[in-house]
Amino acid sequence: MKTHRKLKIFLIVLAALIVAGVGYFKISGWAKGLPKLNYAYNTDTAAPVAYPDADFAVMTDIHLYDTSLGTEGSAFQAAMDSDRKLLLDSADLLDYAVSDILQSSAQFVLIPGDMTKDGELLCHQAVIKELKRLTDAGKKVYVIPGNHDILNPGAFSYSGDTETPVANVTPEEFTQLYADYGYNDALERDAGSLSYVAEPVDGLWLVAIDDCRYMDNKPGGEETVGSKISQETENWIEGVLKEAQQKGKAVMVMIHHGVVEHWDGQHKLHPDYLAQDYARFGKMLASYNVRVTFTGHYHAQDITEAAFTDKTLGDKYLYDIETGALVTAPSPIRHISLRDGVMQVRSETIIDKLHPGTDFAQTSMAFVKANVVGEARKTLKKYFVSDKDADYIADAVGDAFMAHYAGDEDPAQRPAFDTAKLSLWGRIVYGMEGYVVDGLWKDLPPADNNVDLTLE
Repeated sequence: MKTHRKLKIFLIVLAALIVAGVGYFKISGWAKGLPKLNYAYNTDTAAPVAYPDADFAVMTDIHLYDTSLGTEGSAFQAAMDSDRKLLLDSADLLDYAVSDILQSSAQFVLIPGDMTKDGELLCHQAVIKELKRLTDAGKKVYVIPGNHDILNPGAFSYSGDTETPVANVTPEEFTQLYADYGYNDALERDAGSLSYVAEPVDGLWLVAIDDCRYMDNKPGGEETVGSKISQETENWIEGVLKEAQQKGKAVMVMIHHGVVEHWDGQHKLHPDYLAQDYARFGKMLASYNVRVTFTGHYHAQDITEAAFTDKTLGDKYLYDIETGALVTAPSPIRHISLRDGVMQVRSETIIDKLHPGTDFAQTSMAFVKANVVGEARKTLKKYFVSDKDADYIADAVGDAFMAHYAGDEDPAQRPAFDTAKLSLWGRIVYGMEGYVVDGLWKDLPPADNNVDLTLE
């Protein structure tokens, strides 16, 4: 009997080691962490250019869905259940955000990608109709594409259990559609991507970087989520930064994918949500005294600082201001003021204001958590975790992601988790994957929603 029990434990531990090994190479992002590009770091020790005064707003990951494409039937319901987007309310959320910004002092608006659900032409046109309200009021708007916006094979209309392909847009059509939202204002454009440079206010250059892999999308396939920057585009970016330095322009960057890891372990679980070579790329930007990047993609409200120390570069830093998705509760937007080198960041949520007097905020938050829990549970079942264990672990994952989406995670609010409630196999799997919950609940500095950043 004892021999049988020892053999059982040995087999479980062996299986755990095998799963851990396979899981590491599958989800760790190890291969993706290897450098893809060559970088020429700036070694000029001249003092950074001071940022000019400015007021602007940031919203991202609008993911607008034109409901004329269908809202009934099992096909559309499957699309709703597979993600954390409030598609049915996306137009109302954008309308509210635009109205809010119109009442603000913002001189311009940044949108770091994912304007549409899946690149549908109709959805792009609906977004532009709203953005025109901003430009008609004299507020400039600057956009870049996200991974959902161009040549997306997931552009569908829905009827019953059928999804039917609808018109999406090419890169050329994207720049035509958004000509008045960055591209016509461009001082320079990259020949190999949809990246460009603009000067929203005198003395401030915005380098809008297109790092999405839409050219890898194939009809009938899956949309490509990750980041890719060619060596030619990297060289173009470095050239722009050198030019800005020579002309005495302060620079900030807008890019869809994160340039800084926003929680310990993000590169393992979700490498496709970080820019290609993110650490080296961020170091290159910081070497040219870029002190802030504006990003989206992860649907989380988070600001994280990366510090770079090098004998030749000295001490450099970079703040990545990631803004949560407009289409994912709690649906934040940011209002930013630059005064005397201090960037004052103030955030507000829309989900609690859109339908006052209703339970819309609560049901929306519950919907998002349910989708996260469902995805986590499916992943856990691939490791042959029992239903009971999968439910318990997935709920903890859901709580952690909801805290991260809202920003300013407070570990004191973390629900208790008792590993004694798990089976032996459940404890082994949680031991391997628990870094996700721990990492999401740890808020890397600085604060995420309201903070003053000194850009020295």
